[in-house]
Order: sequence, then C-alpha cells, then structure tokens
Amino acid sequence: MAIDDRPTTPTPSRHRDVPAEISRSWLLVSGTAEDRFDRAARSRADQVILDIEDAVDPKAKPAARSTVAAWLSGGGEAWVRVNDVTTPFWTDDLEELRGLPGLKGVMLAKTEAADQVTDTFHRLGGTTPVIALVESALGIEDASLIARAKGAFRLAFGSGDYRRDTGTSADTLAMAYPRSRLVVASRVGNLPGPIDGPTVGSSHPILREQSQVAVSLGLTGKLCLDTEQLPVINEVISPTPTDVAWAQDFLDDFDARGQVIRDGSDLPRLGRAQKIQRLAEAFGVVAR
Repeated sequence: MAIDDRPTTPTPSRHRDVPAEISRSWLLVSGTAEDRFDRAARSRADQVILDIEDAVDPKAKPAARSTVAAWLSGGGEAWVRVNDVTTPFWTDDLEELRGLPGLKGVMLAKTEAADQVTDTFHRLGGTTPVIALVESALGIEDASLIARAKGAFRLAFGSGDYRRDTGTSADTLAMAYPRSRLVVASRVGNLPGPIDGPTVGSSHPILREQSQVAVSLGLTGKLCLDTEQLPVINEVISPTPTDVAWAQDFLDDFDARGQVIRDGSDLPRLGRAQKIQRLAEAFGVVAR
C-alpha cells in the first residue's frame, strides 16, 4: 500500500462515550462516503453505523466493504450495517469484517428469524454484538424470538421497508403497533430498548415530535441520516433537567428517611429515580 493510500487515524470524538446499550443517536453513513467517516466519528452521535447495505449500489458493495474495513483497521471505530442473509454479500461482509479491531458490532439488515442473528454472531467469532434490524411483517411477528436469539444485542426498526412491505402509512397511529411489538419483544428478550427508524427530512419540529412519540412508546434510540438531527434526538431521548431534579430530590429524601419503604408507590418511584440518575450521569444532564 502506498503511503498516500494508508487510512488516516480518525480524530477523537468530542462527545461523551455513551455505552451502546443506552445510546440514543445512531448515525448512518454510506460505506462509499469515506470522506465523512472521520467527521461522523467527531460528531455528537452516540454511535456511528457505516452502511454497506441499502446505501450502496450492488456493484459498489465490494469496494465499499473494503473501504470500511480499511478505516476500521486504521484506528476508526464504528458499527457496520451488513447485508441480509439472503444476499450473496452477507458471507463476504462477515468474512472481511471478522476480527477487525475497530468493529464495535454489526447491524443485520432485514432480520426475519432468530437463526439469522445467531449465524451472524457465530460467523463473526461469537463475541461481536448483533443489532437485528427488523424491516418486515414477518420480522415484526417473530420479534420476540429474534430478541431471544444468541448474539442479539438490541432490536432496531426499519420503518421505511416495513411500510413498503405492509402498505402501512407513516401515520403515528398506524406505526404504533410495530414499534410496540419491538418494545415488548426487547423486554421479553431482556434487551435494552429498541432503536427507532430514521426521520427523513430537515424539519426539526417534525423530528422532535417523532422522537417524542418513539420515547412515549418505550423506544430508547433512533437512527438518523444527518448530523444536524443529532442534538434534537439526544435531547429528546435524554431525561430532562426537571426529571433529574425530581430524581435527586426523591433519592435524597429516601436516604434521609433511612431508605424505608412507606407505601406501594415508593418502589416504582425508586426504580424510576435510579434509572433517571444513571442516564443523567451517562448523558451529562444536569438538574435544573
């Protein structure tokens, strides 16, 4: 490899190192857009996903895969969205990615069965986490089985392909069912909350509204397509400063009275307060 062709070492990110289990914003970057990899790593995204599936033309997939592999081998760190198991690209994706030092995990496109997750997990060596991207009616119906598959790390919602598969509109009510199925399946599989599909467009009010709907249904992350969406997603999915203040006050009072449970509402409130406190510390949210 010529000196000028060597992958550059990415500049360290300026955001907090948020664990993937609770990460809010998941930034998709095309595997052909090598010039954006470093910028994505420096962005406010909790996690970056280099996409060698839908974002790449079939003829360009081998080159995109090699570009991503070189960046991950040269100091970059990211997740990779790989092609689904029914394509001829899946095997090659996993063979080239396996063991790369910068590979944080993979997102398996168009997941429809538990064994697809487990096969992906084993082919990557049995240690690389797999996010199952559920994008069809069959995947939604078998979401609980997928969530309990060996290697499953989180579920994610491929909302665009789901609408194309089922003919469902983008209406909030129409999309509540598949989102709720993923939330319930994640709980059944003892996984973190699922990751919602992306909001297309540049309208921040629409993005804020759709993110709030996702949170209200129990989703705890969101895919995004543009760095300008990141501050809104991170804010909406984080506890509010008011929530953090309530949690601190409750926990202080709980400690002051010797951690004595007074009635049936104390334990649920204690659990909520402790969860808010953990998330506030991870996201850097300060009480108001």
